[in-house]
Amino acid sequence: MKIAQQKEIKEFLVEIFGKERGNELFEQQEKTLDVLIEKIENKSENQRKTLIQTILPRIALYQILPETGLSGEDLEVCMRRYMMDIVGAKKHASTAKMEWIPGFYFLYSRIFLKIVCTMDLWESVQKHDRNSFDVTMKKCLWHTACLENGCPELCRLFCDVDNATYGGLKKLGFSRTKTLGYGGDCCDFHFYKK
Repeated sequence: MKIAQQKEIKEFLVEIFGKERGNELFEQQEKTLDVLIEKIENKSENQRKTLIQTILPRIALYQILPETGLSGEDLEVCMRRYMMDIVGAKKHASTAKMEWIPGFYFLYSRIFLKIVCTMDLWESVQKHDRNSFDVTMKKCLWHTACLENGCPELCRLFCDVDNATYGGLKKLGFSRTKTLGYGGDCCDFHFYKK
């Protein structure tokens, strides 16, 4: 199965560590990813697909970075650079581009709520009115995957990508007071029409 994230991860490793070392690290990341994929159990097909395409490649990257000699704060800075400068920036650009669609807020709110209600990636409750919608995530596959793979601290970066994705948009406002990744009992998403 082709995993789109892998190209970005390889480019990132080569940019940071140089071609030779970056390629060696990428090979280690791919081996780690294969092991993580083999360990998936008790997940639906949709959860499995999301783990393979989105979550586990980033967990594998995080798990191999200590082999570069990075530790502590340097490890977090490197991983934050990948998550925010590449993942978050890409997601923000995509969402900002969609804002130019007429009726963006109405369409986005309906699609977002439908996805959250119908997919088994989260356990949540929602409420909405004409000018805002709230989604309270009580369980999240990203958080669960980080816990199951021994890196709960990585989940904070997945949460921070949401801030990058939705921050500074022209038609959609976003706030949150707590997340599972930062130790909260839920993620309390609040979106509103600007």
